[in-house]
Amino acid sequence: MDPLFLVLPYFLKQAKYWLVDQIMKDEDFPGCSTLLKCPRTLQSVHHIADEKEIGDQKFYKYSQEKTLLWLKKKVKQTVKALKSNNLNVGGGVQSSTFIRSKQAAEDYLRYAHGLLSDYLPGALSVELLKILGLPDVSTKAAAIEPPLKKRKLTDKPVEAEEDYTKFNSDSKDKKSSKMTAAQKSLAKVDKSGMKNISAFFAPKNKGPS
Repeated sequence: MDPLFLVLPYFLKQAKYWLVDQIMKDEDFPGCSTLLKCPRTLQSVHHIADEKEIGDQKFYKYSQEKTLLWLKKKVKQTVKALKSNNLNVGGGVQSSTFIRSKQAAEDYLRYAHGLLSDYLPGALSVELLKILGLPDVSTKAAAIEPPLKKRKLTDKPVEAEEDYTKFNSDSKDKKSSKMTAAQKSLAKVDKSGMKNISAFFAPKNKGPS
């Protein structure tokens, strides 16, 4: 493992130029300064930091631009190692030496990115996705997800658009309007004292024999 991954978290906290001994201080882990004893560490610091030399001393400040370029290079190296070991990392990968689809290339990049992200803060991992030209998984899923169907029914009660009671009153009015003139005249006659027509057809009571 590249020791620069272990040094990176300490540089991320620095927004000003400091001596490397000042940057690599941790009260919870005092032994972190031993990383500086590795010659490879000091030789690689320029990959993640801007360097300023004053006299015989060198000062460093974290650079996200340099860090992302270094991480992109690491991703490509990881992809190369995956292919050389004939490791299939996705359904689109056909072989370790020949990639037949754009999806297969993305599978390799995304897998390598995932391996390196185990050693990176979340925000830096997202920025690395962007520089690799890979869409975020959540964004990609949202893009292919079909829109939700609109609800055809609402929670509001259905109200009648017309007042159907008027049809009942209209029918009564129509019946009354269809009465003939004779029927109207008969309706006006005073019927008090008149017998009902059915009375003329009723059986007569027989007297005593």
